[in-house]
Amino acid sequence: KILCSKKYGKHELQQFESKIRDEYHVNWIIDNLPAATKYYTEEIGENGESEYEAHYAKGFALGFVATEEDPQDDTEAGIAYVNNHARLILHYHQDLASFLGYRIVAFEVEAFSVKHELDKDHPDGNLLKSCTPLSPVKRSQAPQPVSGTDMEEIFWTYDVQWESSNIKWASRWDVYFKMTDSKVHWFSIINSIAVVLFLSAMVAMIVTRTLHRDLLRYNSPEEREEAQEETGWKLIHGDVFRPPMFSHVLCVLVGTGYQLIGMSMITLFFAVLGFLSPANRGGLMTSMLLLFVLMGIFAGFASTLLGKVFGLDDWRKLSFATSFAFPGVCFGIFFVLNAMVWGEKSSGAVPFGTLIALLVLWFGMNVPLVYIGAYISSKRPAPELPMKIKKVPKEIPEQLWYAQAPFLALIGGILPFAACFIEIFFIMSSVWMHQFYYMFGFLFIVFVILTITCAEISIVATYFQLCYEDYHWWWRSFCTSGFSAIYLFLYSVMYYYTKMRIDHFVSSALYFGYMSLISLGFFILTGTIGFSATYLFVVKIYSSIKID
Repeated sequence: KILCSKKYGKHELQQFESKIRDEYHVNWIIDNLPAATKYYTEEIGENGESEYEAHYAKGFALGFVATEEDPQDDTEAGIAYVNNHARLILHYHQDLASFLGYRIVAFEVEAFSVKHELDKDHPDGNLLKSCTPLSPVKRSQAPQPVSGTDMEEIFWTYDVQWESSNIKWASRWDVYFKMTDSKVHWFSIINSIAVVLFLSAMVAMIVTRTLHRDLLRYNSPEEREEAQEETGWKLIHGDVFRPPMFSHVLCVLVGTGYQLIGMSMITLFFAVLGFLSPANRGGLMTSMLLLFVLMGIFAGFASTLLGKVFGLDDWRKLSFATSFAFPGVCFGIFFVLNAMVWGEKSSGAVPFGTLIALLVLWFGMNVPLVYIGAYISSKRPAPELPMKIKKVPKEIPEQLWYAQAPFLALIGGILPFAACFIEIFFIMSSVWMHQFYYMFGFLFIVFVILTITCAEISIVATYFQLCYEDYHWWWRSFCTSGFSAIYLFLYSVMYYYTKMRIDHFVSSALYFGYMSLISLGFFILTGTIGFSATYLFVVKIYSSIKID
């Protein structure tokens, strides 16, 4: 059936050609099911013979650029052709025992490029020779070019095929979930577990051998005098809890980190249980946004409690910074990027009303919750530290090059990133390459492994730092695991140049703008995990020694 026809000038045809070369896709929805394109790959079966396995990709291509190897006739290499005919294949299921009528359980689209011809002999004059009920569109027909010409009249047509299916209503999303191979996710889990086992072995060695030996030596009356002349982490007991520089900033980051951790854990919990169904489009992002706002009470509580450890009494100042720092950066970058999309007159721009709703969530819910959490924390007594801080800071010995903070942080950030980079690839593919991601069970396991990895690498790095009598561990424990975000951003740069094909400035700005926000959130989340574990470790070991 003819949907419409239009004559396009040279400028409009060039726009078509540009978007086809940029591999734009068209995404349609019928009965809340996204369109999928079916394709086959040749696989080697268990019997050693070749088999063709069906796969699905989200949406369908706007067109294609012919190559020398193009199997379609009447094409010229380097010329762009638009897919102007869509065959809608609707699969339906009938179950008289459960319901009356039919239900759509699958939606496939087969796209064609056809240079339609009008049937001039027909009295109506509005019928096509190339698309009739008796002669449907075929691949062998001449395609519709959009490059190399100044004027083209393009007919947009479609046909519908109905096919009975045994797929039940509850299983109609399974096709989209199988777009990625689960074997790769299992490889990711095994890779992550290997990293955790390596770090766990190091932590076990420190606790069971080195640390246990140190505690026996420091607490033994016979060896106490000898131990005082040695070097080690005990000798800095009077400085180990000295507040760091920029302690206000660290409090804000840790508070925001707990907000992100709470949001991530609850989101993953409900996603694993299946509450965040893909049928509810935008449900995952909406849930994350609302949970982030509600977790503001934990952000205020954590930042104020850590401020008490540092001797910061102005909890209102900390609350203000916590409620405006990270949300303000996110909203500012988001507003600038959205303004660029507005400037391109794209339908993907967020409406002004949605921006107002975001501001209402920020100022109306997040800010008050942060202040409530901070007020509750301000009424609690400050955490008791096992060691008193000396008035005069101890001089830190000159550190070797491999014990310097930047080197340790860069090396330490590799392992947390290595524990989750395969899942990061799939997540980025779902965001930027029009693929579905619903492996939340794997993601939950990887998140647990990431948490353990961040905690262990920060503890190991901090212990060796304290052994070199360097008591500036507050920021280093945060950055050791947090610097995994640097590798995340570098990976996104590599992904941009190897996987993405973007020539426009606005598209590149969107990619790097959002990846910068994701990397910043990842830095705060992983840094908070490492800092919290290290804080508990340091408090524990210094509570175990006797000081005269």
